[in-house]
Amino acid sequence: MSSVLNNDQLHAKDINNDVDNSVTRVKLYELLQEREQCWWQTRQNLINLKERQMFWYGENSLMMWLMWQLVSYVLVAMTLMLLSRFLDLSLPLWQYVGLFVIQTAIFVVILMSKGRLGNKLQQKIDNDELLREQTLNEMAILAEDCLYPDVHAKSPISLEQMYEALDGRFHLASLQCLLQKEVDAGRLILTQTQVEAEILPLELADDELKEHAREMVYKSTL
Repeated sequence: MSSVLNNDQLHAKDINNDVDNSVTRVKLYELLQEREQCWWQTRQNLINLKERQMFWYGENSLMMWLMWQLVSYVLVAMTLMLLSRFLDLSLPLWQYVGLFVIQTAIFVVILMSKGRLGNKLQQKIDNDELLREQTLNEMAILAEDCLYPDVHAKSPISLEQMYEALDGRFHLASLQCLLQKEVDAGRLILTQTQVEAEILPLELADDELKEHAREMVYKSTL
């Protein structure tokens, strides 16, 4: 009789342990999802900053600054013409000239501050890159107890299958970055049939990854 009770108790204990492990894994996935959202927001901010840097401070930035200054001249001239037409506002010639001289002086001051403004933007980019890397490392720590074991258990598994298994709660780019850490550590092997390793900036791509996610298959070496 006691033997039967002991077996029942052991069975109940195993069930409780399984339930506890399941609850813990769910909580870990929730924490991972929170950090992933932070990582994604930082990624988006970083992309916007780099686009702004390329536009205003890239190789052809001087031409862009001159072009926008020319556009500002046209806008001011059109505004003055509309005011003159609809409000019967008429200014003497010297005031028109003075207005454009002031506008040019402001542009020259801003242009002279281009280097300082560019340095401030670069500092923001550096801070966001550091934050993104820190967040990715935090994600990898959480993934060690939830995501990575699932990937190894289901190996071989494609990036698309992993995305679908997680009900689309994570972006493809996030999953790729996390799995790449396991590849770099030698615990996963990425097999690519038609996709070259450097065909896409994978750490920045997401929509583009959808075209290749099925072909990116991860195999466990454990």
